Amino acid sequence: MLQPITGYHTDEEGHWVAELACGHKQHVRHNPPLEERPWVTTAAGRASMLGHQLNCKKCDENAPPD
Repeated sequence: MLQPITGYHTDEEGHWVAELACGHKQHVRHNPPLEERPWVTTAAGRASMLGHQLNCKKCDENAPPD
């Protein structure tokens, strides 16, 4: 299920985590060649993706909010 990004924080290892409108959280790593998300590496890039929708697998599984 697609859910918009509402904010970000870093986890205990310093990786960026997107906060979704549904209450779930999802890592958004830039780890080429596996994951291409160069926008994660800058504050302006992250801000530009607020509202962008990510596929939330936890919503697909009817999981409670994180």
